[in-house]
Amino acid sequence: MSRVVAWATLRRAFKLRETLQHLQVSRFCPPRKSCHDWIGPPDKYSNLQPVHFYIPENESPLEQKLRELRQETQERNQQFWANQNLTFLKEKEEFIDSRLKAKGLELRATSGQKATLNAEEMADFYKEFLSKNFRKHMYCTRDWYKRNFAITFFMGKVALERIWNKLRLKQKKTSN
Repeated sequence: MSRVVAWATLRRAFKLRETLQHLQVSRFCPPRKSCHDWIGPPDKYSNLQPVHFYIPENESPLEQKLRELRQETQERNQQFWANQNLTFLKEKEEFIDSRLKAKGLELRATSGQKATLNAEEMADFYKEFLSKNFRKHMYCTRDWYKRNFAITFFMGKVALERIWNKLRLKQKKTSN
């Protein structure tokens, strides 16, 4: 392996590790006096839009549990897709490098432009990557569905709790 290729590979590995260490959700912050959930711009690594959840002053324990479940689900999705996207980029670059080396080509053309592969060659990588990560995606999707069903269930419970509380308030007012 040439020194240039070894140096480029080492630099990419350090960059990936540094990126994973500093992985954070977007620093978007809604106005302080907002009383609604806010959706921020897409995260740099996961490409998902983070949600900043409104916390009402008189939040019931059931509403708190719902909000926390939604936050936890969002954080898990952000983390999974950030890691998955970084892995994808790393493996894609390694695939391109190996194919170019097999052809006897340099990573950069004489003009300084980065060498690339055609769509047919890249299709091999995409198929291999999806096949290799099938189980991981399947488990993530299954977990996401379970969490969303739980969130929907808690949303129904919160709605019923709010209706019940309104009916009790009306009943107290009419009895006074």
